[in-house]
Amino acid sequence: MFRIFLRLGLTCFGGPVAHLGYFRDEFVVRRRWLGEAAYADLVALCQFLPGPASSQVGMAIGLQRAGLAGMGAAWLGFTLPSALIMLAVAYGVGHFGSVGGGWLAGLKAAAVAIVAQAVLGMARALCPDMPRRSIALVAAAATAVSGTTGQIAVIIGGGLVGLALLAADERTGETPEPVRVPRRLALGALAAFVLLLLALPILARTSGASSGSSWLTLFDALYRAGALVFGGGHVVLPLIEAELVHPGGLTREAFLAGYGAVQAVPGPLFSFAAYVGAMMPTAPNGALGAAIALVAVFLPSALLIYGALPFWNRLSHSTQARSALAGVNAAVVGLLGAAFWNPVTLAGITSPSSFALALIAYTALTQWRVPVWAIVVGAALAGALVL
Repeated sequence: MFRIFLRLGLTCFGGPVAHLGYFRDEFVVRRRWLGEAAYADLVALCQFLPGPASSQVGMAIGLQRAGLAGMGAAWLGFTLPSALIMLAVAYGVGHFGSVGGGWLAGLKAAAVAIVAQAVLGMARALCPDMPRRSIALVAAAATAVSGTTGQIAVIIGGGLVGLALLAADERTGETPEPVRVPRRLALGALAAFVLLLLALPILARTSGASSGSSWLTLFDALYRAGALVFGGGHVVLPLIEAELVHPGGLTREAFLAGYGAVQAVPGPLFSFAAYVGAMMPTAPNGALGAAIALVAVFLPSALLIYGALPFWNRLSHSTQARSALAGVNAAVVGLLGAAFWNPVTLAGITSPSSFALALIAYTALTQWRVPVWAIVVGAALAGALVL
């Protein structure tokens, strides 16, 4: 399992949607480990749950095929290549950032183009009608004037509005593959997910450590980001930014440089957490900080997959659950739209030249179909020359 997912982690470029296509070719078409309907059910479950959808599908396949050890091997194999690359980027930025400011500016301009495409693409897919567009706009306005607490409330509010007002999306999946997870352990995993989400902020604040200087503070921030992100890796940006980018913490410039760089590597976008943990200005940082951040950001997904997969058949046929999810997805679009303005655009567009570079990158991405990794590399080189 580790060998298969390590190869996927080295070759899966293009973001979560592309990853799911690679997984289908590998496990449905080539290896025939599961059928089309069973694979579609796994994808539906992972779209329903918060967290990185492609990594969760990999965890679920590992769990179904080889139990808990297979789940861990699938996650480690798929995540390790991009995590090591982002750790190397963090050391590079820390060493050269103050000298090579132009290439950092180019990465930030590339991030503007990439997030703009994500916002528009998600808006088309998740807000096809007036009620959901309204939820997204209200969510964007609320997120723009609030902090982390407001972002969490926006997600919850979107779910409640969706439950009350939206019709459930039609679904035609078949019965999922059985998963041999004891009911008691599954419920324990779900309880642990909720307990950590509620207890970690309290422990971090009562530990007496200043923000950004304690492993518990870092773990809490990344765990909550992984637990509250609906819609994929791009949406993790505002939650991490609100917690860890501040005076005395991670700088916004370094944060956005890493966010641009992660677009050029294979594997899950959540490997950005390794960069964040390594770049923290005080201990734990470096390789230890990267390891803590990676475990923290992926742990909610592991607990949810282990706990929810046995119960997915019943939940997937609930019209109330699908209505709430439609509202949550619309709210996520608004949250991502607010993040696109601040910090992405405000930090990435600082001159006419950076605006021109971001516009060219967006055109290359959406019209010329240039791969994301090539755009990021090209933007960094252009930034070193002209910014």
